[in-house]
Amino acid sequence: QVQLVESGGGLVQAGGSLRLSCAASGLTTNIYAMGWYRQAAGKQRELVATITSGGNTNYAGSMKGRFTISRDNAKNTVYLQMNNLKPEDTAVYYCLLRIYRDYWGQGTQVTVSS
Repeated sequence: QVQLVESGGGLVQAGGSLRLSCAASGLTTNIYAMGWYRQAAGKQRELVATITSGGNTNYAGSMKGRFTISRDNAKNTVYLQMNNLKPEDTAVYYCLLRIYRDYWGQGTQVTVSS
């Protein structure tokens, strides 16, 4: 079955950087979209960025210019490079894999201290 394993979260000071990774396994197709969502305490889950198998990207407005999503199709892995992090970026970040349905990772905590 499809599984997603995330890594790279942690604690960082404001202005710092983190790189999240999400590796997918159990896939039977190479045509799929991947992405990242996040959920802060007491708030709804929101889009961060997505990327198609062809490399087309989509970002939430507040993340443009600071976050970069990329993928390695040979490794079935999606990355999220986060720069100039702000305290309001503190959240649990979830990996998304979208084929004929959505698959979610377990989430990785990102905490940005001021």
